[in-house]
Amino acid sequence: MSVINEYPALYEPMNAADWSYQPTAALVRDQAELWRDRYAIRPSTEDDVKTELLAIDCQKDFCLPGGALFVAGRSGRGAIDDSRRITEFIYRNLSRLTRITPTLDSHLPLQIFFDSFWFASDGTRPAPFTQISADDIRRGRFELDPAAAQFALRGGEISPYDWARRQALYYAEQLERSGKYNLTIWPYHCLLGDPGHSLVGIIQEARLFHSAARGVQSEIEIKGRNPWTEHYSVFGPEVRERWDRGVLAEKNHDLIGRLIRNDAVIFVGQAASHCVMWSIDDLLTEVRARDERLLRKVYLVRDCTSAVVVSDATGKPLVDFTNQTDAAFRRWARDGVHIVDSQTDMADWPGLDRLAAA
Repeated sequence: MSVINEYPALYEPMNAADWSYQPTAALVRDQAELWRDRYAIRPSTEDDVKTELLAIDCQKDFCLPGGALFVAGRSGRGAIDDSRRITEFIYRNLSRLTRITPTLDSHLPLQIFFDSFWFASDGTRPAPFTQISADDIRRGRFELDPAAAQFALRGGEISPYDWARRQALYYAEQLERSGKYNLTIWPYHCLLGDPGHSLVGIIQEARLFHSAARGVQSEIEIKGRNPWTEHYSVFGPEVRERWDRGVLAEKNHDLIGRLIRNDAVIFVGQAASHCVMWSIDDLLTEVRARDERLLRKVYLVRDCTSAVVVSDATGKPLVDFTNQTDAAFRRWARDGVHIVDSQTDMADWPGLDRLAAA
């Protein structure tokens, strides 16, 4: 099961930066079948070692400069170069990747982390990247839009609007208690129905190619539609409880269980400082609850993910999560997670000795 040191004829690296690029599924299928025959690629069902590539939020809004939340990294090209490396990694390792599962951040216009849910005390909408603390809500610096009352989950003893306001305050308190961050107002991004919600064309192409070449379904994990909580981690929302002790949302236990049954779970995608970080942390928490030895199944491809860096018009960074991301990488390595590079032969990755011998 050697690495393939060439790319299909349809592959064009420049497409990593092309918003308009969209692969033709039938053409991808035809070339994948030729590739399968040329390299004697076996069906995924015959893999002795099961590996799953979890491609986190490789969507146009995150991966391209025209997107609502382009993950530029410090280089200014972060997610563009990541998309190219992810695609090349998939093509070189078709026979070693049993399954590819992309995740899609998926939002609706009215959600707690968009300005549509809030008014500032002067009647204006909060600007993107505004931080709203629990104290801001208590003191009336930010008020919930009455439209949020339609999402109240209980009525009767209090009005829907009062329920919604209590839930918003509880949400902000829980975020602060977790020690991660305050409630952030994000620009509208990954709205269902918008072009920015789609997978970047070059990664969609590689996903379809792998599916046809290996004869395996490529399922997609959708996250982020609950109006009351952000959903950075694919495995569960930021807050899962209601202020009145009811259940707001559940963890994705089915996905967690399936991933852990693999011999290796490989993380790539965007952004290292947010959705990738919280997804890995969530999975590690679940793994520790079962058997700490399973931590050795987790791999992060460090050159296939970038941190959020937001700069002003002059290029001066306004927000830079690179240092926090680097600290997380070091912490994961201490915990037993394998931090690897896409250019290293998977047979040489630590812990995948059986692949090298196959």
